[in-house]
Amino acid sequence: MDHCWELVERDAAVLEDRLGRHEVAVVLGSGWAPHLDRLGDEIGRCPLGTLSGVPAPGVPGHGGDAVSMEVAAHRTLVLTGRSHLYEGHPASTVVHAVRCAITCGARVVILTNAAGSLRAEAGPGTPVLIRDQLNLTGTSPLIGSEPPGEPGNRFVDLSDLYSRRLRDAAQARLPELRDGVYAGLVGPQYETPAEVEALDRLGADLAGMSTVLEAIAARHLGAEVAGVSLVTNLAAGMTDSIDHHQVLAASGRADDGVARVIRTLVDVA
Repeated sequence: MDHCWELVERDAAVLEDRLGRHEVAVVLGSGWAPHLDRLGDEIGRCPLGTLSGVPAPGVPGHGGDAVSMEVAAHRTLVLTGRSHLYEGHPASTVVHAVRCAITCGARVVILTNAAGSLRAEAGPGTPVLIRDQLNLTGTSPLIGSEPPGEPGNRFVDLSDLYSRRLRDAAQARLPELRDGVYAGLVGPQYETPAEVEALDRLGADLAGMSTVLEAIAARHLGAEVAGVSLVTNLAAGMTDSIDHHQVLAASGRADDGVARVIRTLVDVA
């Protein structure tokens, strides 16, 4: 991680040169790419591979572009894919694109994902606002050399990691919108029924393999964070089987409701 902050500065300059500055950044999770056109009007795009610190997308269901859009009258940078720990990347790589987006002006970061639900009443197709998280990955994007700035600034307060202001504003407009606690694990294997039972006892409502490190990195840099999980399956022990093709199919079948949640969050940003 010794050089990761310098790499963020260089890649952010490239991103700003190609697409300009943005108020809001959105990260699309597995299978969310088909909803891109429902968010707003595209202004321009560039491959995420243009950034030295972003590896080529290696997971089906993830795109490889940074897309500049006008969403609810806000200039918004949409990242159509992300990197994961289970691909063998360090935490600094997993959060690199989000750090670049914030360095390019984003003061609000909206993280989306596909998730398994531990609540039978929140079945496939349900969008769920993330209220809080359990980082069960065993790592942090703040491990390593001291970040730039004041000494000790790596110690970030996560009491309001997922902005209450954004949640309250979104739920005021969309009263049916549920919220819950997201457990982020390394993957790529899905959880066992025993692990799901343990997650339930820890207070998790959702389980997935992303998001938690990006949320920490974004909050550390001062951005407001919102998260949205699209439930694509019930967790192990609540369904017969789970596979990635089912996850992508469920994401693709989701109606305009998931895009409406993102548009609402951008509008209240």
